[in-house]
Amino acid sequence: MLPDPIFYAAAIPAVLLVGLTKGGMGGALALLGVPILTFVVEPATAAAIMLPILIVMDGVALWSWRQYGHWPTLRILLPGAVIGTVLGWYTFSVVPFELTRMLVGLATVIFAGKYFYDRWKPGEKIEKPPAGQRPVAATIWGGIAGYTSFISHSGGPPYQIYTLPLKLDPRSYTGASVRFFAIVNVMKLLPYYALGELGAPNLAASATLLPFAVVATVAGATIVKRMRMEVFYPFMYAMAFLAGMKLVLDGF
Repeated sequence: MLPDPIFYAAAIPAVLLVGLTKGGMGGALALLGVPILTFVVEPATAAAIMLPILIVMDGVALWSWRQYGHWPTLRILLPGAVIGTVLGWYTFSVVPFELTRMLVGLATVIFAGKYFYDRWKPGEKIEKPPAGQRPVAATIWGGIAGYTSFISHSGGPPYQIYTLPLKLDPRSYTGASVRFFAIVNVMKLLPYYALGELGAPNLAASATLLPFAVVATVAGATIVKRMRMEVFYPFMYAMAFLAGMKLVLDGF
């Protein structure tokens, strides 16, 4: 695999796109990583190659956003994420994931579409107040995020459905996102190893792609830190909409 230029022609763009997302630029780009890799390797292999790269990206992103976060959001989302990760491990080779992707994608498209409808509809615009923390919703969407993250590293859309209505400061939002997925990705290491997906060939392929991962993650963080709130949230909802459409298309 390592000397194959065709592999790197797909792998390098995939890693760069995911790295920009890990820096804070939204979930739509990250959803392209594994599908691009599946042009040259099997889906399970693509997910396994990406996992160590994601963890390195998480380390870079944690450093970049070390001063920002939102612990109430993390505390309420992580229990569901643990449940979702365990379910993903248990059903990895059993559940038809295309259906899951499609349903999550539809929910995300509706969620983001409503935001833009409310923003652009005729008449008086009424700004909704930030949503409060909702334990039941957090458990559901945190669980779906953990599950979809385990299967194909696509936990961003369900995570956004819960967190975007909180209307956190952009830096706090991104810091919380970075911490959430860093924890989830570390939780996935043991299950992936137990499934036999973290063998030497996959790890070697991951190692050769790490420099691209670091550069892209730093670039994404640099861009987001310069975004104003009135730019950040429309951008993030647009990314959520595109991510939802990608999941729906993948499901079909």
